[in-house]
Amino acid sequence: MVQKAKILLVDDRPENLLALEAILSALDQTLVRASSGEEALKALLTDDFAVILLDVQMPGMDGFETAAHIKRRERTRDIPIIFLTAINHGPHHTFRGYAAGAVDYISKPFDPWVLRAKVSVFVELYTKNCQLREQASLLRLQLEGGGSGGVDAGKETPGLLAELSARLAAVEEQAEALTKQLGEEAADASVVATAAHLERKLTGLRRALDALEPGAGGGAAVLPLQG
Repeated sequence: MVQKAKILLVDDRPENLLALEAILSALDQTLVRASSGEEALKALLTDDFAVILLDVQMPGMDGFETAAHIKRRERTRDIPIIFLTAINHGPHHTFRGYAAGAVDYISKPFDPWVLRAKVSVFVELYTKNCQLREQASLLRLQLEGGGSGGVDAGKETPGLLAELSARLAAVEEQAEALTKQLGEEAADASVVATAAHLERKLTGLRRALDALEPGAGGGAAVLPLQG
């Protein structure tokens, strides 16, 4: 079972948080509330999130400042941020949102179906990355144990490699389908870039796994995944 992704909802108005929860509940993921920028940053210290929905107009630390803090942190800089705003000051205001690191900038009132669709793409990308990290972890364990496991480890290697290959193939198939879907829907450039990054990591992991196959002659494989 793949663990549910966490989605961070940041808004100082409880009724807005309730509305977001109603819209996103159909995705069947874990929704985490934060009523201020400070509270959001605190949640990001301990949990990993697939995407952040961040209100721009908040008292104290506004959305732009909160996003700046998120992007400065090594742990959180790659988490997609979707800005939500009830006001529209024109192109300059929108540009400031993208400059702060947002992948999207949506004005209220927004179409619930569109918002849910955008969030679902990032949830799916996050899930595929988690699956990829799991395969990389298993491969690392195999690499570390292969040189000191003796006869028993050698007997287990072909079966484990076959299992890893099958799991990776399933992730590759899902990632290919997602990339095709994004192309058909003319998705945002930032989303397409994230999907392409995932595909590159999949390719690197496949090469590392192939190098471990008997007769490959690849020696010790270098794993491509760091985060």
